[in-house]
Amino acid sequence: MLYEIRTYRLKNGAIPAYLKVVEEEGIAIQKKHLGELVAYFFSEIGPINEIVHIWAYRSLDDRERRRAALMEDPAWRAFLPKIRDLIEVAENKIMKAARFSPTGGSVS
Repeated sequence: MLYEIRTYRLKNGAIPAYLKVVEEEGIAIQKKHLGELVAYFFSEIGPINEIVHIWAYRSLDDRERRRAALMEDPAWRAFLPKIRDLIEVAENKIMKAARFSPTGGSVS
């Protein structure tokens, strides 16, 4: 299992607006295509104005297929402008869980 960790630094004060539009519209579109949402966080202490969401995939090919389907969805393309201007910086990581992780994992 692979985990995609997406971190967005939002414009100052944009977290409430971002979370509102994602909750009301965006997350349903993402779940339809991306599958397993592991977690969705926003910063409380530490670096401010951060959103972190984590998605699980069977493989890099699975992720690529699912993300391509998301990008082809007209509803997602219509949704993107609602959050695009709220995001200042985006970072993306692909992580593998250690065998002893609560999420399960394996050694390559």
